[in-house]
Amino acid sequence: MMPDLGNYAAEVLTAYALSVGLLVGLLVLSLRRSRKVSAQLAEVEARKDRADV
Repeated sequence: MMPDLGNYAAEVLTAYALSVGLLVGLLVLSLRRSRKVSAQLAEVEARKDRADV
């Protein structure tokens, strides 16, 4: 069910679409950054383990 938005339907739907798009973009950037940082951490830990031996 979609409420009747009257004369402002285009503006409201555009705002919703932009908001969802920004949220998806932030999610994608966060996940990419998380993978990159996890890989860097694994590399640092591997170097530390080699140095301890």
